[in-house]
Amino acid sequence: MSNENIYMPFIPSVEPISPPSCKDLWFIFKDNLLLVEKIDSSLSIPLAETIEVFHSKLIQTHHLGDLRGTSCYVGELDITVDLPKNLEFTDLRSFMSHSSDELFFLAGKAIQIINWDRNHKFCGKCGSKTEYKKDERAKICPDCGMLHFPHIAPAIIVAIVKDNKILLAHNVNFAGSMHSVIAGFVEPGETFEECVKREVKEEVGIEVKNIKYFQSQPWPFPNSLMIAFTAEHAAGEITVDGKEIDHADWFDVEHLPQIPSSKSVARKLIQWFAENYSS
Repeated sequence: MSNENIYMPFIPSVEPISPPSCKDLWFIFKDNLLLVEKIDSSLSIPLAETIEVFHSKLIQTHHLGDLRGTSCYVGELDITVDLPKNLEFTDLRSFMSHSSDELFFLAGKAIQIINWDRNHKFCGKCGSKTEYKKDERAKICPDCGMLHFPHIAPAIIVAIVKDNKILLAHNVNFAGSMHSVIAGFVEPGETFEECVKREVKEEVGIEVKNIKYFQSQPWPFPNSLMIAFTAEHAAGEITVDGKEIDHADWFDVEHLPQIPSSKSVARKLIQWFAENYSS
């Protein structure tokens, strides 16, 4: 399986590299819903020329960077406007199912910047109004000098294998019967490997060994950075915590349950298992 970084064609930048164009991509949010253009059965991001009629009403506008030479911007609407034909607002998970990988992950980047801007208008240390830094994605307090960067929450996610089977669990927040690999947020002062061991022990009661890095992925629900690993069962029997996990079991390749979206690193871990442990 290729671990090629889908961000390779994207160059992030705070200041535009090229002058504004009618072909620029605009990621526009209203109440955390994304403005999309319906093209046949897929969803895409509208161009500057498409949203020109209400462009002047956008707030919190930022340059994201360039995607294959096309400038990408993010902005927010705090009022209701008449939308051109074929435009509508949708949630990020729906967009994920009907868009390209790179547009989905850029939309995730965009909403995190909008939320950071919205939530850091004032300094958390002294209460003064913050200002944008021009040379990096940050806000600075003009009074105490404190810097406020976009918040990112690192989390581990791990595929655990035992006797040619993978451990998959149903989180209480999952829809329907979907199962996935174990995941959890990293605590202060904790290494990724320590987090893997702790989260697995807490959620399903087993111990793991041979923890190996797999790949990483930004995940905008709401602001995670998923660091993926593979591991092997070392000891113990599955005992779910009953709080986050209400069911977990070992599954072979031929009998996998409903699993996450193909855009997620969780799915990539399960695909890795299927490719390496098929009969």
